[in-house]
This record gives sequence, C-alpha cells and structure tokens, in this order.
Amino acid sequence: MPGYILTTMSQVMCTHGGTAVLTTANTMIMVDHAPALLESDIHSVVGCPFTVPPGKPQPCIRIEWTMGATMCKGNGTGVLTQSSIGKCITAEGAVQGLAIIPQTQVKAKAT
Repeated sequence: MPGYILTTMSQVMCTHGGTAVLTTANTMIMVDHAPALLESDIHSVVGCPFTVPPGKPQPCIRIEWTMGATMCKGNGTGVLTQSSIGKCITAEGAVQGLAIIPQTQVKAKAT
C-alpha cells in the first residue's frame, strides 16, 4: 500500500509509548534532507514502561519491520512507509504489539 516514506526524522513509538531510535543502513535515498528507513532496519526502543503481573518489567527493546515498499528500494530493500508493519519485541523475543507512527514527512510517498 502506498504511504509517506519514513525517515530518520520520523517519530515511531512502541505500543506502550517507548521511543524508537531511528537509524538506517540506507545511504542512497534521502527524503526531505533525511535518510529513508529500510525494511531491513531494526530500531531499538527506549523508555518502554510495560510490565506483566506481578509487576515484572517486560519492555519492548526493538522494532522489526515488514511490508516495505515494493517500487522504491535502497540497497535492494524496500523503504518503510506509513503502511509498513513494525513489530514491537521484548528481550525474550515476544511480540507485544505493533509500532505507532505519529509523525513523518509529507513530501514523498512510495508504493
């Protein structure tokens, strides 16, 4: 599905409000003066407050992505768009929900 391209200047959060640290291996595609994020990028999460009973911390520590663009690629990998799916994952490997994208650039879209 088409959507605005995510860049290192976008804002991405885990399901529980932790903040994703947006870095990328992309050095070829720039959008609005920032590198586009790639489906192969794994983003660490800081500040996730999630706990499981009886109060054991179980924060999201990383976000792994699927459904990158098929028509716009960097290093052979699709760029991330607002339609991409980010899985929020714990240190034990449990998926705890999907990433939230509250803000990204609005100048370029990809399909």
